[in-house]
Amino acid sequence: MIAEDLVLLRDGLTRLLADNGIEVAAAVDNADGLITAVLLERPDLAIVDVRLPPGYADEGLRAALEIRGRVPETAILVLSQYVEQSYARELLADGRGGTGYLLKDRVIDIPQFLDAVRRVAQGGTALDPEVVAQLFAVRRPAGPLERLTPREREVLALMAEGRSNAGIAEQLVLTVGAVEKHVASILQKLDLPPSDSDHRRVLAVLAHLQA
Repeated sequence: MIAEDLVLLRDGLTRLLADNGIEVAAAVDNADGLITAVLLERPDLAIVDVRLPPGYADEGLRAALEIRGRVPETAILVLSQYVEQSYARELLADGRGGTGYLLKDRVIDIPQFLDAVRRVAQGGTALDPEVVAQLFAVRRPAGPLERLTPREREVLALMAEGRSNAGIAEQLVLTVGAVEKHVASILQKLDLPPSDSDHRRVLAVLAHLQA
């Protein structure tokens, strides 16, 4: 399911997904149409623009949150023109997986965008690197993050985006075993509980970064 008011982007997303084996049940241009279509089609995933008619404020986000409440099995991937940390926090607030928040610019990187689509549809998390970067930019003197090595901070940033150990290994050109050791060290240094769930790991890291 796609909700995007810009015709070119909506049609482009539809073709991109269809060309990569992902069926688009419906593509709409407003929040009310999105909710109606989701209730009718029960899609695995809804890709939603934050700003939709009639107000072009946060109608898309509000519709996404309503869908989470009424059709909780539908995963949500929100697209936005700008970074708004509050949007990401609201989407992640219920503690469930199947959520994502990306800048529209990420669509240009087709492999990474498709990876995020599939990850969210499968119950994982995809958080835009710019959101993570802003969280990391807040300096906390003598805080736990200062205990991390530069490589561990790189791994932590990718963890916060929702990447699996295999995905982190590919991004940083490391072995999965090396990444597992870095993750274990990070969780220990930040006093975070270990978890095999990528989504729970994301929530734990983000909760720590925003504390």
